[in-house]
Amino acid sequence: MQPLLVSQFSIVSSIGAGQAATLASLRAGTSGLRPGALETVALPTYTGAVEGLADFRLPETFAAFDCRNNRLAEMALRQDGFADAVAAAVARYGARRIGLFLGTSTSGSLHAELAYQARDPVTGALPETFDYERTHNIASLMRYLSERLGITGPSFVVSCACASTAKTFGSAARMIEAGLCDAAIVGGADSLCLTTLYGFHSLSLNAPGPCRPFDAARDGISIGEAAGFALLEKPSAHADSEAVMLLGVGESNDAYHMSSPHPEGIGARLAMERALAAAGLAPRDIDYINLHGTATLVGDAAEDIAVSTVFGGDTPCSSTKGQTGHTLGAAGIVEAIVSALAIRHGLLPGSPNTETVDPSFHSRYQIASEPARVDSVLSNSFGFGGSNCSLIFGKQR
Repeated sequence: MQPLLVSQFSIVSSIGAGQAATLASLRAGTSGLRPGALETVALPTYTGAVEGLADFRLPETFAAFDCRNNRLAEMALRQDGFADAVAAAVARYGARRIGLFLGTSTSGSLHAELAYQARDPVTGALPETFDYERTHNIASLMRYLSERLGITGPSFVVSCACASTAKTFGSAARMIEAGLCDAAIVGGADSLCLTTLYGFHSLSLNAPGPCRPFDAARDGISIGEAAGFALLEKPSAHADSEAVMLLGVGESNDAYHMSSPHPEGIGARLAMERALAAAGLAPRDIDYINLHGTATLVGDAAEDIAVSTVFGGDTPCSSTKGQTGHTLGAAGIVEAIVSALAIRHGLLPGSPNTETVDPSFHSRYQIASEPARVDSVLSNSFGFGGSNCSLIFGKQR
C-alpha cells in the first residue's frame, strides 16, 4: 500500500488527556484502572474511566449531541492542537476532500440507559429530551464530528467490536488510494456504559482487580473508555525524518466463534502477515508489537501462538491494557497512538500489573517499559466475531 503520513493525532484515556500525559504514563508504567464506579453499577471489577466527563460540556451550538461518548470525542479534539490541524487541512484540501472514518461499539449507550431509567412511570414513555439520532445512534459520533469540524467528504462508522477504530485506518487508506479524498480523519470513541459492564460480567470475563495481560494468573479484562483521532495525508515535503507513517494494514476474519478467537490464532496470524506484505516488510523489520492482549485466558493464548508463529521469540511485545483498560471500540486508535509515541520517543512500553508471564507462552513479553530505538511497530486489534486488524507504523523511509 501507499504509505500515509500521520500528520497529527490526539488521545484521551484513563491515563491522561493528550500526548504528553500518555507518554509520561507509558514511561512510568502507571495505571488508570480503579474500582468500578459508574451510575448504578455494582460489580466487583476495575474500570479505566476518564476523569472530568461528568462536568465536561460540548460547545453550546452542539448541545443536542451531548452524551458521554461525544464528550469524550470533544475532549480528544481539544488535545495537542488536533482541531487546528484539521482546520489547516480543510484550508489545504477543501472540506469535500477530507474523509471521516470513525469507529465505536458503545456509541451513546449510556445516554439511552439513563433515558430508560427516566421513563414515565405511567406510560413508559422516554423523556422528550432524549434525542436518539444525535446521542445513541451508532452514527451519532460521525454526524457530530462532521458538523463540528465542517467536514463534507466521504464518511462512515465502522462497528466491529474491538477492531473498530483499527479498521478505520484501512478504510482511509483505500479511500485515499481510490482518489475519493486527499486526507482523512480516523479514530473514534467508546465510553463506559452499563451494557458492556454487565454484558462482560455475564460472560465471566471481568477481572475482579486490575487486568494482567499475558500473566500466568490472568483472570479477565478491565473495561476502559477512550477517544482518539489521527489525521492521515499523503507524504509531502513538510514531513520530516521523524514523522510517523502508516505503512501497512492487514485484515482478516476468523468466522470461528461469536466471542472466542480461533485457538491457534489463525485469523490473527493472517492479519499480521497481510500487514507485513502491505508494508513490504519482513518480521525481522518490526521493532515492537503492541498486542491486543486483553488478559483473557483464551485470547492471550491464541495471540501468543500467532505472534510466535510469525515473529518467533525475539521481537519485544506487550499489551498496554493494564494501563488504559480494554477500551473496546476505541482500542485500535489508542494503541495506534501508543505505537506512534513509541516510535517518536524511542520507547518499549511495559505492562503494569503483569507479574509473571505465562510460562507456556513463547513470545518475548515486555513487563517493564524501557528506552530503545523503535523504527517500526505492529499493532494488533482483534474483536468479537473474529474481526482482526493489524497496523504497521514506522518512520518515513
